[in-house]
Amino acid sequence: MNIKKELETKVGMANDIYLNDIEIAPLTIKAIMINEVVHSDPLQDFYGIPAADYLKTTIPLFQGAGAEVNSVQDILQMGIYITNAVKTPKKEYVIDKSSIENSLPYLETELSLFPNIKVIMLMGDVAKKAFNMIAKKATKKNVVPAVSTYKLRSSEIYYEGIRVMPSYIMTGGNILIEKSKVTMEIEDIAAMLAIIK
Repeated sequence: MNIKKELETKVGMANDIYLNDIEIAPLTIKAIMINEVVHSDPLQDFYGIPAADYLKTTIPLFQGAGAEVNSVQDILQMGIYITNAVKTPKKEYVIDKSSIENSLPYLETELSLFPNIKVIMLMGDVAKKAFNMIAKKATKKNVVPAVSTYKLRSSEIYYEGIRVMPSYIMTGGNILIEKSKVTMEIEDIAAMLAIIK
């Protein structure tokens, strides 16, 4: 299944919406990692060129967690799909609520494409907000409490039988500066890998 074509068929086409133009066998996916926002250049996003900006931080995180991966294809073969909560490039430093809302139908439909999901990792506050907005439509309440991520990491949160794991943003140059967050992300990815084995 081509993710982009499937989402455009089910949700529709929209200007400035960047969707993952990749072929995936949906039944093979056991975990989804939701990053905050698409890269302004699709070639630098997760499924762009092999040395894409987004992979420069993501692959080392997986390697730190003990996964033998060198590409996004290796990550997909482990049953892990990576996507972005906000499908339009960032225009300002802060991502506003309307950007999240405009992308929500795509993210919600995207999540529904994978019936065998055991874990959803929320990589950053924007991913947490977007996922809570989806959950709130169905349950009238947030799945992830409005508490600092480091306090939530030891909690077991479930939504419709799927483990929901809040973590930190995994893209951008600043991540490598914050060593404690890198350590926690590696631990979170290792925990996710243990669940989907």
